[in-house]
Amino acid sequence: MAHSTAVEIGGKTLTLETGRVARQADGAVIVRYGGTVVLTTVVATRAPLEGVDFFPLTVDYRERAYAGGRIPGGFFKREGRPVEKEILTSRLIDRPLRPLFPTAFKHEVQVLDLVISGDQENDPDVLAMVGSSAALVISGIPFNGPVGAVRVGLVDGRLVANPTEAQRAVSALDLVIAGTEEAVLMVEAGAKEVPEEMMVRAIAFGHEQCRVLAKAQKELRAAAGKPAWPFDPHAGGNVALEARVRELAAAKIAQALAIHEKQARAQAMNQLFEEVFQALGADSAIKGPGREAFEKVEKAEVRRMVLDKGVRVDGRGLADTRPITSEVGYLPRAHGSALFTRGETQALVAVTLGTKQDEQKIEDLTGEFYRHFMLHYNFPSFSVGEVRRFAGPGRREIGHGALAERAVEAVLPTKEAFPYTIRVVSDILESNGSSSMATVCGASLSLMDAGVPLRAPVAGIAMGLVKEGDRVAILTDIMGTEDHYGDMDFKVAGTEAGVTALQMDIKIVGVSTELMGRALAQAREARLHVLAKMRETIEKPRPELSPHAPRFVTIKIRPEKIREVIGPGGKVIRGIQEQTGVKIDVEDDGRVTVFSADNSSVQKAVAIIQDIVREVEVDRIYVGKVKKIVEFGAFVEVIPGTEGLLHISQIAETRIRAVTDVLAEGDEVLVKVIEVDPSGKIRLSRKTALREQPALADREKRKNP
Repeated sequence: MAHSTAVEIGGKTLTLETGRVARQADGAVIVRYGGTVVLTTVVATRAPLEGVDFFPLTVDYRERAYAGGRIPGGFFKREGRPVEKEILTSRLIDRPLRPLFPTAFKHEVQVLDLVISGDQENDPDVLAMVGSSAALVISGIPFNGPVGAVRVGLVDGRLVANPTEAQRAVSALDLVIAGTEEAVLMVEAGAKEVPEEMMVRAIAFGHEQCRVLAKAQKELRAAAGKPAWPFDPHAGGNVALEARVRELAAAKIAQALAIHEKQARAQAMNQLFEEVFQALGADSAIKGPGREAFEKVEKAEVRRMVLDKGVRVDGRGLADTRPITSEVGYLPRAHGSALFTRGETQALVAVTLGTKQDEQKIEDLTGEFYRHFMLHYNFPSFSVGEVRRFAGPGRREIGHGALAERAVEAVLPTKEAFPYTIRVVSDILESNGSSSMATVCGASLSLMDAGVPLRAPVAGIAMGLVKEGDRVAILTDIMGTEDHYGDMDFKVAGTEAGVTALQMDIKIVGVSTELMGRALAQAREARLHVLAKMRETIEKPRPELSPHAPRFVTIKIRPEKIREVIGPGGKVIRGIQEQTGVKIDVEDDGRVTVFSADNSSVQKAVAIIQDIVREVEVDRIYVGKVKKIVEFGAFVEVIPGTEGLLHISQIAETRIRAVTDVLAEGDEVLVKVIEVDPSGKIRLSRKTALREQPALADREKRKNP
C-alpha cells in the first residue's frame, strides 16, 4: 500500500513516497522536489559480520543520464564508474547517517540512491540525503534517526533554503547541513569570505528546516514503517574483560600517552598491548575483544586528560596550535610550490598553469561544462608509516581535495583577468591530523609563489571536541589521536575577512548551534595565527610568473572574424601554432588569448592573428594583390581574406581599353579605399593612390611596367 507525506521547504513542496516501487528492499522511498526525483533503497543482511571492528555501511549515489534527457558520452554509451560529483555526494550521505547506528550493530547495510529525474534547477544531493534517512527510518533497521538535510544559500543578504541553480550561481554561501530534531550532525560549506556570525545564522536557519524534514519522516514511519528489528545494543560486550584490561593497562597507558612523538607513542602502545595480551593468557580468541577493550581504555584516558587537566596528548593546551614552518619555491621547475609543515603533518603542494586546452570536461545531468581550476589531493601510505597498495585516489582523497579546492577557489582571480587553467596538487608527506587543512595552507602559498593574483591568502584549521554531559572542551588544531577519540572533526578555512570553506562531522548525537559558534570563534583566532605565520614566508603573490610558466596576451576581435582565425577544420589556427610554437585559446565573445613561455613567439602569433582579422579603413592606402580580372575591373585582396573592387575607371589617370592592358592576376598593386558601403562592399582606386603616394609606385609589380 502506498503512503506519502509532504512538507514545504524553500517555497516548494518536498514529497516522500513509499510502497509503490522497490518493495523487496527493506526500505524504499521516492523523494520529489520540483522536477527532480530520487529513489532511495536500503537493504541489510540478517546476520552480522563476524570479526569486524567497524560498521559495514555502504552508500552509493548515482545519477542516471536519462534523468536529464541525455545519452552518456564515451564508447559504451552507458553509465560507468562513479564521477566525482557522485563520489562526493555518497560521502555527504554517509557522514550524518553513520554515527546514528548502534555501536554494536555489525550487519552489512547498503544504501543506494538513484537520481531518476533531474530538472536542472534543484540539486538532487540533499534530496538523496533526506531519502536515505527516510528509507532507514521505515525499514525497521536499528537507526537512531531520522535526519533532515537542506542546502542553504545567501542571496542578496537573505538566507534561502534549497536555492535553485540560478540562485546558487550568485550566492555568497553554499552550505549543506544535516541534523536530527535535537542537534546538528554534519555541515559542509563553501563561501565567499562569509563572517563567522553569518555562518552561525545560516547553520541555525538550516537546522530549522532539518527539524521540519525529520518530523515528516516520523509521519511516514507512523504510516508505513516496518516492525523494528530485534536488537540488543549492549549485546556482545564483555564487562569483565574490559575491567581486567583497565586494571592491567590504565596507568601504563597514561605514561605512554605522555610520549609526544606519534610513531614512538604508537610503538609504546603496541608494546603495552602485547604485555596486556600476554597477561590475559595469549589466547588468540581473546585478541580481538582485548584490542577493542584496550582502545576503550586509551580513549577514556585521552578524554580524561583533556577534560580534567586541560592537557592534550602532545602536551599542548586546548587552544594551542602546533609549530608551523613553511617555504616556497621548493621545486625548481614547478610554476609554483610550497612545503607546509604543522606539527607532524606536512604537505608538498605544486601549481601548474595551463591553457584552455587543459580544462577538465565534466558531464552531468545539466550537460557538459569545463573546469579551469582543479585541486588534487594525494595521501600515500608512507605519510603514516604504513604499507599498502599504491593505487588511484579513493573517496577520502577526492573528498579532502574537494574541501581544499572550495577553500581556495573563493579567492582566485576571475578567468577573464587571469585566463589560465590552474592545477594544484597536494602530496601529503607526513600525516598526524588535518592534512586537508595543511593542503589549504600549502595551496595558498604555492599559488602566491606562482604569481597567481589571489584576492587574499587562505589558511585552514581543524577543530575538535570532547563532550561528556555538560563538560565540554573545544580543541584547536587536532591531531590523529584526538580526531579518532574525540567527538567532532570541524575543519574551517578562510581569510582574515571570513570563511571560505567549512566541514563538520559529529560522532555523537549532535551539537548545538551555540557550541558551533564557540568553535568557529576559536577557529578564527587560530586561523589568524596561521595566516601570520604564512605571511612570514610570502606576504603576497609574486609580481611575475615563473620563467617556466606560459605568458599570455589577450586581444579582442569581432566574433564574426573567429572563423577566419580558426579556418576550415582548424587549419589556420593549427598553422599559426605550428609556425610560432604557441597555444591559442579562442572564446565565443571574440577574446583570443595567446600563450607561450617565449614572449617573442607570443608577439609573432598576435601579429599574424591581427593581420588575419584586420579590417580595411576608408581613405587608407594598401598594397593589394589582384585576385581576379573581370571585364569591368579587378578584384584586389587588400588584406588577407578581404577583397575590394578596383573599377576599370579607377586603374589609371587616362582611359584604358582593357584591364589586362595594365593588370594581371597575381600583380601587387597600390590602391586606396574610397568607399565601404553598408553591405560591406569595398571600392578601390589605384589612380588616386598613385597620385597621393608616388614614392610607393615602384612597389607595384605590373604586367606592363
